[in-house]
Amino acid sequence: MPTRTARTAWNGTLQDGSGQVELTSSGAATFDVSFPRRAADEAGGVTSPEELIAAAHTSCFAMAFAGELANAGGTPEQVEVSGDVTLSPDPAGGFQISKIALTVRGYATGLDEAAFRTAAEAAKAGCPVSKALSGVGELTLDVTYEG
Repeated sequence: MPTRTARTAWNGTLQDGSGQVELTSSGAATFDVSFPRRAADEAGGVTSPEELIAAAHTSCFAMAFAGELANAGGTPEQVEVSGDVTLSPDPAGGFQISKIALTVRGYATGLDEAAFRTAAEAAKAGCPVSKALSGVGELTLDVTYEG
């Protein structure tokens, strides 16, 4: 199985510095990062590790979910997955990712709502990124069947 690589170049202090995250393996993009923007309510065109984790988690979950829907005998027709990753102060000092909330909307032909929800829970348990993030305090899944 492949190994994927990203690289970050950083200049300056935590508060005054900035950096760029490069998706090295794919060459797909380079993104600016900044701690003040990371900790602010408005990102101002700058990404953060939390946003990148949300992107990784939603894409991984969507793939795992498509597989689980097929295993249950369904055909995914329309599925949208969004993720909210919350950065919070850590009581032990510094910061922590305190919550990840995944939201799934969609439908699959050949499955009822109960089977759709069961497939979503199986995807949450089986998604490699969900497994990697198992140390996060709270990982929730909100599923809406629109069939």
